[in-house]
Amino acid sequence: MRIRRSVTRFFGASIIPAIFTAVIAYFGYYAVFGARGYHALGAVNAQLAVENQKLALLKADHMHLQHRIDLLEPGHVDPDMVEQVARDQMTNNAPGQVAVPRERH
Repeated sequence: MRIRRSVTRFFGASIIPAIFTAVIAYFGYYAVFGARGYHALGAVNAQLAVENQKLALLKADHMHLQHRIDLLEPGHVDPDMVEQVARDQMTNNAPGQVAVPRERH
């Protein structure tokens, strides 16, 4: 009787720590090996570097286009930019076409 009570008390007292141990092991496993865990961190960092390079290219393209827009603003229009836009519209930007400027009268 006494042994049975001590065994029951032992297992009764170890249920809560066993549950907590299982929960910690579950979350620990997925923190390391899960889809967003430590081992996936390298792939995410590599993808982030690629996306940062794309962002830098897009920012440079945006700055280039913004500069062209600034050259066409009223008040300080760049004559070369106006000529380039006119030439592009006259040739419809078709590949292989050449615009030959005529002498101005």
